[in-house]
Order: sequence, then structure tokens, then C-alpha cells
Amino acid sequence: MSDPTDPDDAATGPPLARLLPFPVVDDAWRLARPPFLSGAALLALVPPAGLALLLLGLGVLWFHRDPARAVPDAGVVSPADGTVSVVREEGDRLRVGVFMNVTDVHVNRAPMAGEVREVRHRPGAYKPAFSKDSDRNEQVVVDCGDYELFLIAGWFARRIHPSVAAGDEVRRGDRVGHVSFGSRADVLFPPAVDREDLRVAVGDSVRAGETILAER
Repeated sequence: MSDPTDPDDAATGPPLARLLPFPVVDDAWRLARPPFLSGAALLALVPPAGLALLLLGLGVLWFHRDPARAVPDAGVVSPADGTVSVVREEGDRLRVGVFMNVTDVHVNRAPMAGEVREVRHRPGAYKPAFSKDSDRNEQVVVDCGDYELFLIAGWFARRIHPSVAAGDEVRRGDRVGHVSFGSRADVLFPPAVDREDLRVAVGDSVRAGETILAER
């Protein structure tokens, strides 16, 4: 097993990050700043409201946590933490989707090694990510040629943050982005992968960068 999550690759954040018991993505601090500042200002005047806002800020940081993962040396790994919600054929290719609940880690990882050919944004609706209609939701597609990774917004998740660009080389399990506040991540496998290669089924729990979705 290899671990691509060494300290040089991890999100750093402000000095306060060292006080947290878990690492978070850098964007978490921007999102947590308003409730932290408002909570600190209200703490002396309206203690319950101030405390609630401070707890909200901590909740935002916890939601954007970014734990290290031990990545297998082979296979197609899950791009997200959550539950397998989609397994279907699209032409001669297989798609597997992972629904990320609000309690899951929302950092997304590359299912396979490759070169990013294109990162494209597709506007759309904001249906619940576990529904069939979510295929028409706003999406960011990371096209790596042999495979594609779809980061799909949900009814509440309207911030998709890819961290790769065209020309980037990614290793299996590398971070490629995150989605704020719930959603879905799908892998469109290379044509050579079929159902017999799958190691998961609908309803299975998976972990980004660790759980093998398929292997030949």
C-alpha cells in the first residue's frame, strides 16, 4: 500500500490549523470565517447565539476534514467516501456513482493514475444527489482520457472545487477536488472494465482512495 498523503501534499491553512485534531482543506477556513467572527462578536452580548455560531464554524471545518488515506497499489479506487448508489452501463462503458452523505468526508480522489485532459463545468439543476434526476445536476467533469470523474452537486451542495487542471498528472488516490455540503461522485470506467471486474455493488460503503471499485 502507498500513501500519497504526505505532509507536503496536505492542505495547510492558517496557524490555527495546528490546534485542530484533524486536517481540513484550505477552503474550509474561508467558509468558517464568517460564523467564527460573528460568533466571537456576539459571545459577550448574546452568549447562546455566539456559541451557536462558533459551533457552526467548527462544524464547517469538520465537514471539510481531509484525512490521510492508504492507497492500494492496483485497481480502480473509490473517488469518494459514501455509499455506492449507481452501477450502470452507458454504451460500452460502466459507470459507478458514490453518494456522499453530510457526515462523509467530501474530499475527492483520483480513481486511477492518468493525465488530466480537460476539466469542464456543466451547469444544471440542484436535485437531491441520491435521486435519478441528479444526473441533470450541476457537474464538474475531470476528463483523464481513459476514464472520467464526475463531481455532481446536490440540492444543497452548490460549490464544486476541482483542484486539478488540464495537463496535470495524477496518481491513484491523489486529491482532485472537493464538494461542499453533500453530493455525488461518479466514475466512468475505461471500456475494458466490465461488471465482472467490479468489487462493489449498490448499497456498499466505500472510502475515497482506499476501497477498490474494480480490478482486472
